[in-house]
Amino acid sequence: MNTKICPKCGATWIGEQHYWAGTQKVGNETELASLVCDKFSDDTCINPSKGTTDGEGWQTRLNNMNQMENDIKRMYE
Repeated sequence: MNTKICPKCGATWIGEQHYWAGTQKVGNETELASLVCDKFSDDTCINPSKGTTDGEGWQTRLNNMNQMENDIKRMYE
């Protein structure tokens, strides 16, 4: 089986499956692109989804956290 490790961020692909660096949990390469590659990578990045706009980026995650915070506040009003 073919294994590739990105020299920039350490993300791993075993076969065609992406795994997060650090946790080695099954990942999503479009999420990786939105969160890391499209902001911090260079020509050494090996993510095939680099440059896509399909992944959930930081702004979406911040919006989700703000919504959860508002929901919790409403529960205790």
